Amino acid sequence: MRLVHTASIPGEGGELGLYQRGVDYFIKIVGGQDLMNTRAHASEDALGLIACKGLRGKPKARVLIGGLGMGFTLSAALKTLGVDAEVVVAEIVPAVVEWNRGALGEFAGRPLDDTRAQVQAVDVTLLLQEEAVGFDAIVLDVDNGPDGLTRASNQWLYSKAGLLAAFRALRSGGALAIWSAGPDKAFTRRLREVGFVVEEIPIRAHAGKGARHMIWMARRG
Repeated sequence: MRLVHTASIPGEGGELGLYQRGVDYFIKIVGGQDLMNTRAHASEDALGLIACKGLRGKPKARVLIGGLGMGFTLSAALKTLGVDAEVVVAEIVPAVVEWNRGALGEFAGRPLDDTRAQVQAVDVTLLLQEEAVGFDAIVLDVDNGPDGLTRASNQWLYSKAGLLAAFRALRSGGALAIWSAGPDKAFTRRLREVGFVVEEIPIRAHAGKGARHMIWMARRG
C-alpha cells in the first residue's frame, strides 16, 4: 500500500493518510485504523439514499451532510433529490475535499461538480448551532460513529447537547440519519430521550457482505 498524501486533523494533532493499493484508495488514520475505502461503500451509499428518499418529490429540499468522506453518501443523496435541492457538505479537513476533486472523484461520479452541492471547510457542529432556516435532512458520516475515533470533539455531536442541536436544526418532519461502524444501544436511547422517533437499520459494508454497519434514521415528529 502506497501513501499518496497526508493531512492534519484540525485541533487534534493527528493525521489522515490517503493510500493507494492497485486501483483502490483508502483513507486511514496515519499509524492507525482504516476509515474508508473505494472498494466497500455500500453502507455509505445506503446512508445517502435512506436519508433522502422521503424528499424525492419535495421542492427545494435542504440537506446537510457532515463529513464528505469519499463522496459516496453525497453522490447517493444527489441522485435521490430533485433538481432544485440544496446540499450543504461540511468537511473539516480541507485536503479531503481536494482528494475528492482529484483522484477520488471518479469513484463516486464526481458529485462535487454538481451545482446543488455546496462544500464548506468547517466543523459541522458550527453549522448545526448557527442554522436558522432549517434542514429537511441532516446526514452525519462523521468519524466512526458515536465513539469519536479521529477527533475527541466529535463526541459532542453524539451527546444529548449535539443531538438536541440537530433536532432544532431540522424542519418539522425532518430526519437525522447517522452512520456508525457498529450498533450502540446507549446511543439509540439518547436519540429517543431527545425526542426522535428512531429506526435502527443494519447494513453490510459491501453489496450484502462484509462488516455489518449501523444506520440510525431518527425523525423529528
